[in-house]
Amino acid sequence: MATVLITGGTGLIGRALSALLLDRGYSVIVLTRAVPVNKRVVVKGVRYATWNVVKKSIDLEAVQKADYMVHLAGAGVADRRWTGRRKEEIVKSRTQSSALLVKALKQIPNKVKAVISASGVGWYGADLLIPNPKPFIETDPASADFLGETCRAWERSIRPVIDTGQRLVILRTGIVLSNEGGALAEFKKPLRFGIAAVPGSGNQVVSWIHMDDICRMYLYAIENDDLSGVYNAVAPKPVNNKTLTLQLAKAVRGKFYLPLPVPSFVLRVVLGEMSIEILKSTTVSANKIRLAGFSFQYPSIESAIPIAPL
Repeated sequence: MATVLITGGTGLIGRALSALLLDRGYSVIVLTRAVPVNKRVVVKGVRYATWNVVKKSIDLEAVQKADYMVHLAGAGVADRRWTGRRKEEIVKSRTQSSALLVKALKQIPNKVKAVISASGVGWYGADLLIPNPKPFIETDPASADFLGETCRAWERSIRPVIDTGQRLVILRTGIVLSNEGGALAEFKKPLRFGIAAVPGSGNQVVSWIHMDDICRMYLYAIENDDLSGVYNAVAPKPVNNKTLTLQLAKAVRGKFYLPLPVPSFVLRVVLGEMSIEILKSTTVSANKIRLAGFSFQYPSIESAIPIAPL
């Protein structure tokens, strides 16, 4: 039985991925700052081990037992307003945790075959051609904005894994759709009042992926030795924000909702610099991972948006 060591394993993707891996017969160890006691984040069957990125400490036995590493750790980009301190935390939580993993792989005898690391489609910045953008592909350069520079530093910090002889796969992840939280939960909040809130013009393209597919993609990267390098982790059919919002409203409220545009200036006042990401259009290609043999269970937004309670 192979063992997968996961950083950031108590987060939204980490919990779902842990459950999938256990179901497929893997043993799972989650690295966390403190062993969780909250039943909401504990996954039955997972072993929890501690690490401390600030103190540069990591559980020796956990590293030695691992056959694969999945690196998801990083402060939530949309959790808080982007103050200078928060932006620094977002970057450091990714780069310093990567550096600690690289150091561990270099200094601790291990049997790790591959490291699968998260990144984000924030790498690409905004579409250049509207309304018919050319989808971004993995060889396109990083944007000069905050998220572009963050993703560049993030990926650069994990790349030394290659020097240790391990296979490295980086998944640039789009907006993850899950009933357990994340972006979909934020989209649902106005629907409690029967309002389908459409940010800005609603024409900005959202490159998204269903939770089940992102977890299956991590599993695919673990199990396929031919995969290495960078892949976009997005569904093959991105949609604009208005389509996503109304599709969700229809699934949750049927015909009983009112579309309501939220002006861009309101978002700027409420969210500050983070509003740029909500108003930005980013069309990202899924062709490379599809050509590598990965098959999406949820290729379209119609198939991905479930009928779910508020």
